[in-house]
Amino acid sequence: MARLTTPERAAGVLAACRSRGWMLATAESCTGGLVSAALTAVPGASDVVERGVVTYTNSAKMELLGVPADVLTRHGAVSAPVAEAMAAGMLARAPVQAAVAVTGVAGPSGGTALKPVGLVYVGVASVETQPTHRRTVFAGDRDTVRGRTVDVALDLLLSLTA
Repeated sequence: MARLTTPERAAGVLAACRSRGWMLATAESCTGGLVSAALTAVPGASDVVERGVVTYTNSAKMELLGVPADVLTRHGAVSAPVAEAMAAGMLARAPVQAAVAVTGVAGPSGGTALKPVGLVYVGVASVETQPTHRRTVFAGDRDTVRGRTVDVALDLLLSLTA
């Protein structure tokens, strides 16, 4: 089976949400709004996409999404607990039934031995499920990491809404 393109994934997410009567929201850090952009590039997205925020700093994650300071301190911004807290926070703060969140190290700098460039966590939450996440490490430049992250986020939304 051929891999879906980003626009096909985005259209699939929107169709799945529409069929369930769900609205969705995004909370993004390293992708800087690219997940929202992929979704809203599809005509008619406004009946599904309620909002999206870019929370690049820890203070934005705490202020806009309610990510607990102690979670950021214990695990760091690029972590599974933070990705899940971002998704859960968006779900709690927006009139939506599903949320996706992204945090990671897109590069070219900022990586460490424990958190290398290319490490990304994508969190999802819905009214029917507990928050969960997917951890990936992508090779490539900043644009490659960010683009592949969008596809992972859309894939997780597809599995969440299936």
